[in-house]
Order: sequence, then C-alpha cells, then structure tokens
Amino acid sequence: MIEFKGMTWDHPRGVDPLVAASEEYNRLNPQVKIEREKRSLQAFADQPLETMASTYDFMVIDHPHVGEASAQGVLIALDGKGYEHELAALAANSTGASHRSYEWEGHQWALAIDSAAQVAARRRDLLESPITTWDEVIRLAETGKVLFPLKPVDAVDAFLSLCANIDDPCAETSTTLVSRKTGVYVLEQMYAVAKHLDQRCFAMNPIGALDLMSETDDFVYCPMLFGYVNYSQAGFRSKLVHHENMPVLGNDGPKGSILGGTGICVSSLTKHQEEAIKFAFWLAGEECQTGVYAANNGQPGHAKAWVSVQNNARSNNFFSNTKETLDRSWLRPRYAGFLNFADEGGDAVNAFVRGDATAEATMDILERSYLNSLGQSAS
Repeated sequence: MIEFKGMTWDHPRGVDPLVAASEEYNRLNPQVKIEREKRSLQAFADQPLETMASTYDFMVIDHPHVGEASAQGVLIALDGKGYEHELAALAANSTGASHRSYEWEGHQWALAIDSAAQVAARRRDLLESPITTWDEVIRLAETGKVLFPLKPVDAVDAFLSLCANIDDPCAETSTTLVSRKTGVYVLEQMYAVAKHLDQRCFAMNPIGALDLMSETDDFVYCPMLFGYVNYSQAGFRSKLVHHENMPVLGNDGPKGSILGGTGICVSSLTKHQEEAIKFAFWLAGEECQTGVYAANNGQPGHAKAWVSVQNNARSNNFFSNTKETLDRSWLRPRYAGFLNFADEGGDAVNAFVRGDATAEATMDILERSYLNSLGQSAS
C-alpha cells in the first residue's frame, strides 16, 4: 500500500472535491491511499512551502508562490516526466491563464485544479437588474446595500484588477508599478464606493461577504470578490447568491480581473514520486475535473468543466455567467518578492479606502513597496 498525505484549505470548495477525488482514485487504484489535512485560509496562505513540503506529499498552492518555491527546490517540476501530451492538453483547456500561472523559469511547478477571479455577486431575488459599470456600482452603494470585501489583501487585489481593466496593468516594468494618473484614479473610484460601506467590509474577505449575503437580506450586491461556486448552489446556504462578470471601469468589458485559484503540486521529498505525479495529472485531467471534482463543491481549473451543461445547471450558471471574466483575467507577477509587496500594498490601500490617507500618499507607498520588492530602492 502506498500512503500519501496531502494538504488543502479549509472550505468546502477546497476540501470536498479533493476528498471525493481521493476516494475515487483509491477505488480505481486500491494500492494508493491519500490522507487529506486542511488548514484555515490564513494558515494556508502563510505557512512556508518548505515547511509543508517536509510533511506532505501533495500541497494545494496558489500561483504567486511558484517563484519562491522554484528557488527553494521544494517541489518537483512536472514537465519532463513523460506527461508532455497531458501537459499540452491541460494548456489547451485552461480557464484563462490558470495553467500558465504555474509555469516559472521554463518549468511547470503545479497543475491547475481550481480557477477563480474577482467577479460580482448579486441577490437576484432582491436586485432584478444586473450591474455592469462602476458608475452603477457607486450609485447602488449610496443606498447602503452594497458589500465590498476590503481586507488588505482583497483591497490591493481590487486595485490591481481595476488598473488592468482600464488598460494600464500594474508591474509591467521594473521602474514603476503603474502610472500615477491611473493609480490615483483607481483609488478614487474605489473610495467612491467604500465611503458608503458597512465598516465590517474593511476587515472582510470574500467568504465573509458571501456568508453575509447568503444569510441576510441586508445587502444585494458585491462588485468584486473571488467567486465561490458553492453559494450559487441550492441548499448550500439559506439564500442563493448568483455570480456574474465583474462591473467595468474601462471601455473593453470585464477584463483584467486578478486571477486566483489553486494548483496541485508534489513535494520533492515524496518517497513515491512516480505515483504522486500520476495522481496529480489525474486530478487535474478532464475526467476528474468535469466529473467527481465538479460534483463535490469544486470550482475546476479545466475549461471543459466551465461549459458543462450539468455543472452549470447544478450551480445556477455560475460558470457560464463568469467565464468571460475568468478567460480575460490578469495574471499577477509571481517573482519571490511580490507577496511582500501585496502585504505592504494591501495595508496601504486598506488605509486609503477607510479614509485614513490621501491617494497621492498611498501611491507613494505602493510605488516604494513595489520597487523594494524587486530588490530596488526608490531614489
């Protein structure tokens, strides 16, 4: 018997599909048993990969960690292992840049099993008409019926998404994060919504927003949060929350939303490398992703799951309603220092939307933090 230990994040979207898939893989391969452990979303983000790799054979990670992971040597590169046909198929059936997001310096460090981007959420039973533009978001926010999760990490993600939406994506050069004009404009547009928000929003993440929207009738719309298919499935919560493409600040539709999601990676310390890699490719492959993974609260990384009639019927068209945003999403940087920028930048944007800083001062912090993250210093 080959026994593996895997780690994922503690939410039905993170746990349920992996448990179900592991059980199905054991049924198909009785000689393999996979034990799953889960961590809180914060611990999932904060736990060093090198620590996890010494404990687990498999880890679920998000793509901003690949630069750091490749430098540490804690993961097995999944290219060059005899799965070139499978890699090509996954690349051809990626939801947006999900597959490419785990490539770094010529190697594939993980396989996309979950896709997400910042999309909108609406209680259609309380708000009949869709919201498509940022001006509409501002007007609706004035009624006090809008939620917008602006915990620091979500605040900086929203800033990055909106910059990309108006055709000025961040971190395109090593000399500046984004043009001052764009940065100030985006911050001001965020504040035009934020000044009307419930104060809880400034410490809220997407799960908190969706829980509140699905349990009370106090809020009818959220313009930007990482989508969770579960809340669009009947019976998951008392109220159904539909997901839709992001509202636009620019003039070219719902593009530029920051790409999220997760991938499956294999520890370089696993004792059964060949079998571990085989499982990873099965988990990310079409059969599992469109079948058992999607059927058990999963939000697959495989594009065919997003166009499945069955999966859309199960989720009140979550996938078809947000697919354009996912397909046109923005791939954030993955170099080792970017996570430090996200931490510092998140605090700065969060302070701004609370009304505790000016847009210019906030841009000063963002620019300095970005340059520092590249190993440079602002002169």
